[in-house]
Amino acid sequence: MRGAGPALGLTFLEITLSFHNGLLSRIPAGAGVLFFVQMFSTLGYAVLYSSLVLYATKHLRFSAEQASMMMGVFGAFNYGLHLFGGYLGGRFLSNRNLFVGGMILQVLGCAAIAGGTSALLYWGLALFLVGSGLNVTCLNMMLTQRFAPEDSRREGAFLWNYAGMNIGFFIGFTMAGHYQLSENYRGLFLFATVGGVLAIALALLFWRTLADLDTPLLKVSPAQFRLRFAVGVAILLGLVPLLWLLLQTPKDTGALLKGICALVAAALVYITVKHPDLAERKRMWAYLILTLGSLVFWSLFQMAPNGLQLFAVGNVRLELMGVVIAPQWVQNINTLVIVIGGPLLAGWFARLRERGWPVDIPQQFAASLVLMGLGFLALPVGIVLADAQGQVAFVWLFASYVLQSLGELLIAPVGYAMIGRLAPRQYQGVMMGSWMLVTGLASLFAADFSGLVAQPADSTALLSNPSYSALFTQLGAGSVAVGVLLLLLVPFLRRLINPPVESA
Repeated sequence: MRGAGPALGLTFLEITLSFHNGLLSRIPAGAGVLFFVQMFSTLGYAVLYSSLVLYATKHLRFSAEQASMMMGVFGAFNYGLHLFGGYLGGRFLSNRNLFVGGMILQVLGCAAIAGGTSALLYWGLALFLVGSGLNVTCLNMMLTQRFAPEDSRREGAFLWNYAGMNIGFFIGFTMAGHYQLSENYRGLFLFATVGGVLAIALALLFWRTLADLDTPLLKVSPAQFRLRFAVGVAILLGLVPLLWLLLQTPKDTGALLKGICALVAAALVYITVKHPDLAERKRMWAYLILTLGSLVFWSLFQMAPNGLQLFAVGNVRLELMGVVIAPQWVQNINTLVIVIGGPLLAGWFARLRERGWPVDIPQQFAASLVLMGLGFLALPVGIVLADAQGQVAFVWLFASYVLQSLGELLIAPVGYAMIGRLAPRQYQGVMMGSWMLVTGLASLFAADFSGLVAQPADSTALLSNPSYSALFTQLGAGSVAVGVLLLLLVPFLRRLINPPVESA
């Protein structure tokens, strides 16, 4: 889902089955605690992810374009800093120390945002992003160290941990919607601090249990550790004013980050062209083509807390059978589809493969883009059928989110696994990092798309519906077109991924 990047598509049913199959029997010390730590630590991010644009536009009176760009930079920094978190934790601070330090920054950030001014928003976001960007990786590192490489219980533990994250999102989105109905933003962001405080308390209570077991930092002398710790703290604190400065001009910062991503893309193309092994080079080209497809998908997917949310608030009749629906509650459609649709889709794929139908990565990527496009194309249909005030029935927004979430189920589970298949061993770290950068870059493109519809203060649904309809039609048609193109490329991509033996 969100937070550490694109969702893994893991479901509660899979978790339950794993548990009953004994994968988590006699779990190592710390693995159980990390489930609850993960759940509580997710609350603050869920609140900001689902409420930042609404808070900026409704309380601070930012324009839709300003708020969208802020949200884009928020996502880009959050995902981009994940790459550095594992290195900082494993070599300078320890994952345990960095996690607690990061959570302290998140708590301070949410408390600052609760102050209710633009100045405090920038400082609050800088504090929060440094904390969330760096310490998400620490949780995964602490968990994976609990298991030997051949330990079959590792998969079950990560399934449970992923469930904890989704529970945190569900609670965070639900509470955010509760406070949104009265626009009690101060109460909302103070609530966001609660999860951080509980996560810190749990980590301190089980401090020895969560100690690192295998990192480069454990091999240094006490004097070297103290020096590295001091450097790590300086980096951690020094990033806060740096991000504060970059947040002042989100448009320029977004352009800078896009430039960095372009350089990374150019470097990947270069090492692919120069790679000596023909079979591996072909798989690297397949990775690059599929990565472009995923960029289109995630750019539209990340409009959910941005432009789509602004559309929902201003142009959708947010009620169902007389019950008012808070905008943040719409985000939980994704959670429910993942939980319910995941096992059904997995079972269907298993039956297809048993019957000889080759469901593979290129097909899933293509289908996910078509579903994403159909999700966006549902919205112009709803606009055409809107009421006299221009308000779209909630069912069309619901259908859009269901289709987008089904697309996520197809593309997200195979993303990280794909890298292990397609990346040569010496480039796996670089290509994994690049895959994570795609999510940050997609957040910036989502901000660009979201800002295309001008929404002045006196705008109405009737006035803005034509612009939204044109935008959603273009984005939906574009996603379907890319999906169809990938579908046509499936035979070519299969030959790249599985080249004939004689060509190796």
